[in-house]
Amino acid sequence: MSEVTKAIQYICDEKGLEYEEVLEAVQSALGAAYRKDFGNRQQNIQVVFDPETGDMKVWDEKEVVGDVDEEKLEADQEELSRLREEAIKEGRELTDEETEGLVKFNPKTQLMLTEAKEHDKKAKVGQILKINLEVPGDFGRMAAQTAKQVVIQRLREAERNTVYDELKEKVGELINGVVQRRDRSGSIIIDLGKVTALLPANEQIRGEQYRPSSRMRFYIQAVEMGNRGLEIVLSRSSAKMVEAIFTEEIPEINAESVEIKGIARDAGYRSKVAVYTDEDTIDPIGSCIGQRGSRITTIIDELGGEKIDVIQYSDDPVTYIKNALSPAKIDAVELNEEEKEATVKVIEDQFSLAIGRGGQNVRLAAELTGWKINVVQKDGEAVVSSEDEENAESVSAEAAPDKATEEVKEEKPKKKATKKKAKKEDKEEEAVEEVKEEKEEKPKKKVAKKTTKKKAKKDDEKKEESPSAKATEDKEAEESKEEEK
Repeated sequence: MSEVTKAIQYICDEKGLEYEEVLEAVQSALGAAYRKDFGNRQQNIQVVFDPETGDMKVWDEKEVVGDVDEEKLEADQEELSRLREEAIKEGRELTDEETEGLVKFNPKTQLMLTEAKEHDKKAKVGQILKINLEVPGDFGRMAAQTAKQVVIQRLREAERNTVYDELKEKVGELINGVVQRRDRSGSIIIDLGKVTALLPANEQIRGEQYRPSSRMRFYIQAVEMGNRGLEIVLSRSSAKMVEAIFTEEIPEINAESVEIKGIARDAGYRSKVAVYTDEDTIDPIGSCIGQRGSRITTIIDELGGEKIDVIQYSDDPVTYIKNALSPAKIDAVELNEEEKEATVKVIEDQFSLAIGRGGQNVRLAAELTGWKINVVQKDGEAVVSSEDEENAESVSAEAAPDKATEEVKEEKPKKKATKKKAKKEDKEEEAVEEVKEEKEEKPKKKVAKKTTKKKAKKDDEKKEESPSAKATEDKEAEESKEEEK
């Protein structure tokens, strides 16, 4: 194996390209280099290169056409160029009707019959003529630079086409990407490895953070080959992303034993997914939730904490609408099949729950079922439609004061607690003042204590003296009694 063959094989392994694609790029580069040093722009150079020996064969390939008068050819070429300029100004392309009747001749790829017979006497109109060319010597520096640029460009095109073919098959699937930056239009540039993709502003989840270098999962919405090259559009807010995650995370859906009948999504906040199965041994909702909510928790994490309601699909519109409005409990459903409108009756404490915050619940239920839904409060006058967002918001706003009063009630014990705290603080202040007063009175008390101690000593001395005095008095009394006797 020659060094050239090893180099081509290395490029194939690095870029993930086929050997023939890289070899074609090398041959195109050699043709451009030959035209630069030894040929001219009117030649259609073709090259066959042998990487093992380094030999190459060069020829000019032309299509033989009939002879055309030079004056007519020049006049028609001028008219054609004028029509092209007008079409460019108008921003359109030339049609075949406009160029009909004009002589078309491309000297790079075509050769008139008279000139063709100078190379091959048996030449005929429509024949592909190969005119062999010689290689006078080695290529110069400029030709080598041209060949290098052609190789790089052709390899990029080949790699782009390979990526296009790979991603075109993955449209509708999930892909991992790394956030790069945000452009001026608000779109996010996502690095997919071999190529970058675009996350438009309208496909982003409102309030979601897209920090640079953070890894996320995206839904491949479209892959096209545009004027600027490969264009890949991603999404995070599409309802199809929820379906793709469910299909990937839940084996029963992937195996088609459980079917997703519909998805309604308010990206970033809540999604409703209707599931169905015709197998009696499978619980469609339980299979989506998983043991202790393990499966649905994984899906919620993938969607950035978005809430998901998994409901049971039913062919009966009444049952389906009741399930779609969960977690609210529905009393009755009346259908108008001509206008495809449903009137749902609920009790007072379920009214705001059926509507949802800002009408979100009833709006998603209507989108999921395909019915216009009017929520009516039972034994009341309040009515909210799935298409009336302003009324739904006002109802949710009316429900808010009740919550506020509950909060006030909850705060009342706190106020009592604050009063108790104030009393405690007053007692503490009084205690501090008493301590200060006691400190001031301490010297006086000490003096009083000293005087009392002295008096106590004197009293003790008297007490000690009094027994002896009493003893002498008793002796004297006894002596006097004896003398009298």
